[in-house]
Amino acid sequence: MIPLYINWSHDGSLLELGFYELRIYSILFGLGFVFGFLLLQRHFREDLLPEEKLEKLFVFVIIGTVIGARLGHCLFYEFDYYYNNPLEIFLPVRFAPEFEVTGFQGLASHGGAIGILVAVFIYSWKNKINTYWVLDKLALVVPLACGFIRLGNLFNSEMIGHPTTVPWAFVFRRIDSIPRHPGQLYEAVAYFSIFIFMNLYSKKVKKESGYLFGLFLVLACSARFFLEFFKIDQVGFESDLVLNMGQILSLPFIIAGIILMKKRGGVIMMV
Repeated sequence: MIPLYINWSHDGSLLELGFYELRIYSILFGLGFVFGFLLLQRHFREDLLPEEKLEKLFVFVIIGTVIGARLGHCLFYEFDYYYNNPLEIFLPVRFAPEFEVTGFQGLASHGGAIGILVAVFIYSWKNKINTYWVLDKLALVVPLACGFIRLGNLFNSEMIGHPTTVPWAFVFRRIDSIPRHPGQLYEAVAYFSIFIFMNLYSKKVKKESGYLFGLFLVLACSARFFLEFFKIDQVGFESDLVLNMGQILSLPFIIAGIILMKKRGGVIMMV
């Protein structure tokens, strides 16, 4: 019997106006922030914190995410190119071989994570809010946003997997005609599952502030580390590495998460 592979040819565009293109990736990226904001409203109300502080937090988080993700891609994945073309880091254009308006192509999730951490530290210091508390609350919503982003990668036919013959293989027609693991979909399912688990777990066991964030780091980055084995390298130099860049960058976060869980693992209250 001939396997019924999934033919995927979506170009990722939702609306094309000539001078402007609205992409599904952008919509899903934005939805991650919208749903995160709505979900965190309840936590801020429960702790009697004004919504104004939540609004400020999301301004910090959005800025930290975009700047961190952009710098992370440029530094971790294409350092040589952007070292010679530094203006393209901050401008949505490409100057060589000819001038072209490209938008900001290239965002790295690990860079985004670092950007969020920096933003949260600054926000907590300025607003005199416990940093661990803020990180724990973000840990309950960030996996949902990560899942949306990976769905966006699927619509863009990027971060594709290795060739395979599994029945659920995708043929990314905009890339080639080879059945491949849908690496983006694997990650999306993993992050959505982590989102559900984190929220259920947080209602059952109350740990010291910081524990949930450590747990999130371990779960999310372990999933990323494992699932990278199903995906092709994003840039050429990774073929010379034992582990690819995504796996290398995940290891420090996993270690940090384990340390944080160990230090903040005291049970406050059982529900």
